[in-house]
Amino acid sequence: MIALWIALGVLAFLALVFVVGFNQLVRLRNEVETGWSNIDVQLKRRADLIPNLVEAVKGYAAHESGVFEAVTAARSAVLGASTPAAAGQANEALTAAVGRLFAVAEAYPDLKASQNFLQLQGDLTDTEDKISAARRYYNATVMRFNTKAQSFPGLLYAGALGFKAREFFAADAEAHAVPQVDLTPQ
Repeated sequence: MIALWIALGVLAFLALVFVVGFNQLVRLRNEVETGWSNIDVQLKRRADLIPNLVEAVKGYAAHESGVFEAVTAARSAVLGASTPAAAGQANEALTAAVGRLFAVAEAYPDLKASQNFLQLQGDLTDTEDKISAARRYYNATVMRFNTKAQSFPGLLYAGALGFKAREFFAADAEAHAVPQVDLTPQ
């Protein structure tokens, strides 16, 4: 009789560990999805600002079509990215392209003094800060989720229940290189 009570107690304890662990994995998975959604919202906001910025610069620097095409292509890549890795690469390409756009703007004092351009530049800077904060939150949540799913006792059941490791939102190796800006006429 005592052995039966001990066996029931052990089973109850194991069931409790399973339920608590499962609920933690579900909560963390939802946090990861929320974090990715926050990044996605900010990337879209940034992509929406880019055409206005390009139009503001175009009026002053119509002959810089290569820069405008690069910004447009990078913006499309950000909007088309479906994974954190793809979004990270596209984001870095867009950052570099916008940097070249600002370098072009430096050559036009009237543009730099334009209230519209200054507002767009400020909005873009604010959005970059929000992307950075959303990225930090997402990566921290992915780390907690992956750690829970890959450590004991979660590793015993996480994979079987469909909890797969998530990828981080990271820049590719090329993003760490200092971009070269060449404004000499071709």
